[in-house]
Amino acid sequence: MRKFHLAPRFVLLIVASLAVLSLAACGGGDEPDPTATPAPAAAAPAEAAAPAEAQVAALAGDVANGQKVYSLLCIACHGPEGKGVQGLGKDLTTSTFVAEKTDAELVEFIKVGRGPEDPLNTTGVAMPPRGGNPALKDQEIADIVAFVRSIHQ
Repeated sequence: MRKFHLAPRFVLLIVASLAVLSLAACGGGDEPDPTATPAPAAAAPAEAAAPAEAQVAALAGDVANGQKVYSLLCIACHGPEGKGVQGLGKDLTTSTFVAEKTDAELVEFIKVGRGPEDPLNTTGVAMPPRGGNPALKDQEIADIVAFVRSIHQ
């Protein structure tokens, strides 16, 4: 009978791979957001809009906190007064996009962002999801929306 022997490097590779998979499955230790409601798995667009509206209504934005978060994440492209930075971000104070969207739609837009390949992107510069901060919470996004509404003319 022949004994099966694994090379030490192969064993180390397997152990390291399992460790990486275990850590990835943990999700980085993030606590679930108790205020977040899961989206329906196969909801029709009209059905999906209602829960999003309800969720944003539950996340009433705080203008003062929204201004603080805006000054950390959005100011680089949209400017200190929200009037935009040439070639980077649009003017949020007179934006028809902002005027035509509901708070829920703006929250979802900020969560997803817009790539430079999107035909509706007129600057050619990506707006990263969550303003480039994956840790940005839904409440902070609602706060940003409240601030943007406060400066919109």
